[in-house]
Amino acid sequence: MKRFLLLLAFAAMMIPAFAQGDFSSTTYSWTEASKLNITGKVFQDTPNPYERMDFERFGGWTDKDIARLKMSAGIIVAFETDSPAIKVRTEWIKAAGGNISGQASRGFDLYIKKDGKWLWAGVRALDRGDDPQEGLIVGNMDESMKECMLYLPTHSSEKSVQIGIVEGYKIKPGKEPFRHRICLHGSSYMHGAYTTRSGATVPGFLSRLTGLMFCNLGVGGDCLMQPQFARALKDADVEAFVFDAFSNGSDASVKKNLFNFIETIQSGQKGKPLIFMSSIYRECRNFDAVAERKEAAKDAMARKLMAQALEKYPDVYFIESTATNEWHETTVDGVHPGDGGYLLWALSVKDQILEILAKYGIQ
Repeated sequence: MKRFLLLLAFAAMMIPAFAQGDFSSTTYSWTEASKLNITGKVFQDTPNPYERMDFERFGGWTDKDIARLKMSAGIIVAFETDSPAIKVRTEWIKAAGGNISGQASRGFDLYIKKDGKWLWAGVRALDRGDDPQEGLIVGNMDESMKECMLYLPTHSSEKSVQIGIVEGYKIKPGKEPFRHRICLHGSSYMHGAYTTRSGATVPGFLSRLTGLMFCNLGVGGDCLMQPQFARALKDADVEAFVFDAFSNGSDASVKKNLFNFIETIQSGQKGKPLIFMSSIYRECRNFDAVAERKEAAKDAMARKLMAQALEKYPDVYFIESTATNEWHETTVDGVHPGDGGYLLWALSVKDQILEILAKYGIQ
């Protein structure tokens, strides 16, 4: 009996640290994410792979534009590994602060494919302190080869992102997680403000719900259909466009920019669908009379001009969206929805978008 107990104790000592949940003594090997498969970007080839715009190729940007487009919202690292644990390490250019969830704004959100579906696996927000910062995303997994996709932070910018796996295991670039390439350009709503994880955005939900790649070009507080965005988008390598174009700005900015925005993009994207979503109802309108007047005026202008645009331009569409329900309990601050509201938004437009895309062979 004593010998048996000694054998059990010895066997326990031989179990790898990662299998016991103790990762402190585990040795990791690190791979720069840019050597794997960086995807989910409207503009794939950027000097910094963790930014969403090529500022050398396209110009005319304001400081606000640049700050938003440097953020890594919606960028995905696709890879395969048999490692039983996965870590992430980063060197920040600028780590987000403020009152937006750290798990989204500075967080790395991991999904792993199981039984043919993308299933959430783990999330890790890294600190804003001295670089590099690193942390464990998930551990105690089996040693099968796993298809992984890691969403980068919504409101931070990085000069390096590395994937850590247990030493001795394999990692390689992953396949494209979704089909086709659809630009989803919009406000902080598309960017992911006030969501709790970087994968829980409208583009993220739509991609996982449909199997189509909705590339996140959300620019919080900065989507006014400005000419510099239109000039870049007319040369974007995508198959379709979806716009949250009426959430920022005012009735005056909608009137000033809408038709020029459409015409500029169509000058380089003939025959591709441009799908405009209505803006959602903001709960700040419930009792604030000024907010109600401004929102109502902007919505009325958008609907009036979109009716004209549908008659004037081919391949232009207008669809309805909502991020609330009969209880009106999905808001965080009266302007932005939380995760549940963003999921409702994605569900409200999914079938409308799929019906339009199917006309263009995008399925």
